[in-house]
Amino acid sequence: MNTTKNTFSFKSIFQDFKEITKAGLAISVLFSSIAGYLLGVNDQHPFKWSVLIILSIGGYCMVGASNAFNQVIEKDIDSLMDRTKNRPVPSGRMSPKVALFVASLLTILGIGLLYSINPKSAMFAAISIFLYTSIYTPLKTVTSLSVFVGAFPGAIPFMLGWVAASGEFGIEAGTLFLIQFFWQFPHFWAIGWFLYEDYEKAGIFMLPTGKKDKGTALQIILYTVWLIIASLLPVLGFTGQLFISPIAAIIVFLLGLWMLFYAVRLYKLRTAKAARTLMLVSVSYISLLQIVYIVDKFLR
Repeated sequence: MNTTKNTFSFKSIFQDFKEITKAGLAISVLFSSIAGYLLGVNDQHPFKWSVLIILSIGGYCMVGASNAFNQVIEKDIDSLMDRTKNRPVPSGRMSPKVALFVASLLTILGIGLLYSINPKSAMFAAISIFLYTSIYTPLKTVTSLSVFVGAFPGAIPFMLGWVAASGEFGIEAGTLFLIQFFWQFPHFWAIGWFLYEDYEKAGIFMLPTGKKDKGTALQIILYTVWLIIASLLPVLGFTGQLFISPIAAIIVFLLGLWMLFYAVRLYKLRTAKAARTLMLVSVSYISLLQIVYIVDKFLR
């Protein structure tokens, strides 16, 4: 009987840890950091399993800390929304003090691990956590510009991998940052669209016009176009050691057109289903783009 209770308790704690750190999202973000690392390694900065493992653990801690702080700050807001009311803190399964302790521990551990790779990696991790928790999160109930602010920490993981590999922030890391920065807008506006009613309950502003209208849909299209342009910059040859071949550029361009198709579809239909589809496509798009960049590098 005691064994059953202990097993159940362990499973519950593990499940709550996954939820407080948003494990699915954290792993997805971590993939971006790993992709950036693989793109950054070269003869001068060779691949090291030890660095990749430390980057993976430290990166998860960084994202997990941001998410945990966010859930402590937004515990009252989360209790108002259907999709978040069963999270550990608003549901009462985890006290705010325990969640704050977890977030703080993950922050210290994450920054410490990334510092062991190089100081710049730790600095960008600290900036990401600060922007996400101290500026982006409070702004969510004030202005739709919160998405713009949130795009900065959201774009850091891709370039963080390059910085971890090279120890430098230059045109290469800046380009990776730019790609994921522009990607944030159609992705999160699509989420804000199909979850509009749920966000409205908590007074959260996500859409640029404040409404599910043509103005918002048009901005989604425009930022998708900027994303496509940014993703093709490495083929032009002026982004330093970050370069993709013409064949890879064609594939990346086609991926961009795929995402743009669903952005235009949202403009035409303006339905929650179309927005959800765009969100799912955007997730596939960024992962496929990163895979194309990596495969192209190692096949050239």
